[in-house]
Amino acid sequence: MERIKTSFSLALLLLAGCASTQLDQTEQWQSQLHTEHALVGMIWDTQADKYIAADELLSRIEGVSYLLLGEKHDNPDHHALQLRALDHVLQADNVSAVSFEMMSSEQQPLLRNLPLGPQSSLEQINKYLQWDNDGWNWAYYGPLLRSAIQADVLINAANISNEEMMQVYGAPTIAEIEGVLDEQTMAALEKDIDESHCGMLPESQFPAMVRVQQARDFAMAASLAPNAQQQLQVLIAGNYHIRRDLGVPNYLLNGQSSLEESQIVSLAFMEVDEASNDPIDYLQQFGSVKAYDYIWFTPAVSAEDYCASLRQQ
Repeated sequence: MERIKTSFSLALLLLAGCASTQLDQTEQWQSQLHTEHALVGMIWDTQADKYIAADELLSRIEGVSYLLLGEKHDNPDHHALQLRALDHVLQADNVSAVSFEMMSSEQQPLLRNLPLGPQSSLEQINKYLQWDNDGWNWAYYGPLLRSAIQADVLINAANISNEEMMQVYGAPTIAEIEGVLDEQTMAALEKDIDESHCGMLPESQFPAMVRVQQARDFAMAASLAPNAQQQLQVLIAGNYHIRRDLGVPNYLLNGQSSLEESQIVSLAFMEVDEASNDPIDYLQQFGSVKAYDYIWFTPAVSAEDYCASLRQQ
């Protein structure tokens, strides 16, 4: 779904003045592809069109109502940086809840009666939560959950279950979702779903797949309660879900008339592409709304062409 172009002129101008914003080079990247890329370790402020330092970003996210932390699910550096951001806001002692895309509504009863304490081991947490180890690498998510448990904050399952997904697939769009995205955005969402399935999805399935995507985003937004106490709530989810133009922020804003857009921060952790040094190319923007507030760039895990591999099967 990524729109990557080659554009070096703007990047060269920007990089010339951004030495002070480069991440501490003692950062030990676990992903090994494109580690020498000019954007690796940089943080792009999409609203101001400039790079910022990690300390400045961490300071900015302390005072918002909703912090949406994105990821590419299989990139270990994304989860390490998520943990860095999560621990920072937890230590500020102003977090009321952390929601995870990786857990579905079926696990919410377990979370409501969470017997685990600050000293619980990762193994105990994994077993109690009946974690989907095949679907979600526990080495990535266990530390995030343990931090939330140690901080004694509310933990929420943000995703719909497989049973709910099948119900959404075969039913009309529910009223709470209908009309949240305009016609242009719905068309972009449909196009992205087609591309994410490598153009192999029958066109007749597009409406149902769009409903499922919207239902997931709606559920993730619903897992973040209306913020009457002015405390920070965190969502851990894939980069696509946290997009301002297509994803969860739309449903947060639709459900809370008093919520200001500035109180939602979308922070994407994104792999660099050897084709571009220009951060603007990574925005995946189709309209006037920028997909993310900040992009934190990391090396990549793999250069494998997923669609090519799929077509060869």
